[in-house]
Amino acid sequence: MVLASSGVWGQCGVWGHEGLVATKATLVLASPELREAVEEVLPELRRAGIAVFYLSEASPTAGVEALLPHIEASPEEPPPAGHRAGVTPETKAMYIYTSGTTGLPKAAVITEMKMMMVASLARICGLRPDDVVYTTLPLYHSAGLLVGLGGCLDVGATCVLRSKFSASQFWPDCRRYNVSVIQYVGELMRYLCNTPKRADDRDHGVRMALGNGMRAEVWKEFLRRFGPVVVWEFYGATEGNAGFINYTGKVGAVGRANRFIKLFAPFELIRYNVEQDEPVRDQRGLCIPAKPGETGLLVVKITKNTPFHGYAGDAQKTQKKILRDVLAKGDAFFNSGDLLMMDTERFVYFQDRVGDTFRWKGENVATTEVEATLGLVSFIQEVNVYGVAVPGCEGRCGMAAVRLKDGAAFDGDQLFAFTQDTLPAYAAPRFIRIQEALEVTGTFKQCKNRLVQEGFDPNLIRDRLFLRDAARCSYVPLSAAAFRDIQQGRLLL
Repeated sequence: MVLASSGVWGQCGVWGHEGLVATKATLVLASPELREAVEEVLPELRRAGIAVFYLSEASPTAGVEALLPHIEASPEEPPPAGHRAGVTPETKAMYIYTSGTTGLPKAAVITEMKMMMVASLARICGLRPDDVVYTTLPLYHSAGLLVGLGGCLDVGATCVLRSKFSASQFWPDCRRYNVSVIQYVGELMRYLCNTPKRADDRDHGVRMALGNGMRAEVWKEFLRRFGPVVVWEFYGATEGNAGFINYTGKVGAVGRANRFIKLFAPFELIRYNVEQDEPVRDQRGLCIPAKPGETGLLVVKITKNTPFHGYAGDAQKTQKKILRDVLAKGDAFFNSGDLLMMDTERFVYFQDRVGDTFRWKGENVATTEVEATLGLVSFIQEVNVYGVAVPGCEGRCGMAAVRLKDGAAFDGDQLFAFTQDTLPAYAAPRFIRIQEALEVTGTFKQCKNRLVQEGFDPNLIRDRLFLRDAARCSYVPLSAAAFRDIQQGRLLL
């Protein structure tokens, strides 16, 4: 089965129906809003024997059935055991497309065993049969489908689904449906914290929040404003072979390493050369473990307990995610593509994506750290930090796309003074781009690819652009003349 979303299907259209056929899927579930895309590839899907259903009451396309009437007409008793004959833990249950934040989405293989293990995450975190879980995350991705809905099915809890996240309706919904557990991703919690404060902010029955990607400053503000909710932060990837759960409640951490985790899922943080985009190796050709407090690439050993099933129909991309000769010749590890840090108490913290961290002035710049800092500026609602190429300069130069708070104005003097006080000189963004809205995926992950490609050319970008001017101690409008001077090396950054 393939789950198709507007974002994912839009990308699938780029690499076409061949990608779906290559997965050897037999069934595609799609939203009716994807009608044009479905009809475009429907003849090829039919020839490949792939059935397509709309997840709706009625179908606007001839030859494509609506699934909901079939669900409503299905008998209440369990299906015959014969339908499950031959199903093993390693049987492919479904394909879930990755978010596509660093490239085109890939169809990650989800086995029956992995589906059950991920669904049990909520139970491990304390989900009970009498809980009411509220999720606004899309069900075409692993968080909403496997952790949220799957977790409810695992323990018999009630699941409240909302088709689209609404910051203004989030808490009213929680009160209306007696919600006791909420599911989140990091940016979603930031949106809640950015809403105007209300007298009834703590008037709710939510006892637990389960999710991933919440930054420390958002975590603290959420608890201050909305009360003592128990937060279970976890780390994982759709195609990954292991993950972490923050079972201690340590603010900002994604988990804590211990002997059990190391035995069951042998992982390592290894030194990574951001500039060369590859792990650092010693004279033997093996990877070098990162020290406590040092950022490293997370890799997880591929074993019987922690298999990596890869991507359907794409052996090349599957092999690309496998890192070999890590700690010993001949071993194989899953390359998470994520940079994490473990402190002296063995708490683990997410730092950045490999493709997002960049190098400038001989230093590594973690975009998440800069974003967390800039998010404290009074007039900034959202921020997305990335690195852009500058002619004649090594590495990439920092740039930030910013959405201002409603009614707020950009203050270049204030921002310069703030970054001067809070960020190292090499980490302060050289360019600022003001946008009406920041592009995110369906799971609220920020998209950087297009921003990186567009750079800081005022001749191409209609958004307002600002340049960090040390002489004037301010961020000033970036003119076409200043852009030419930068391109020709007359204006140094």
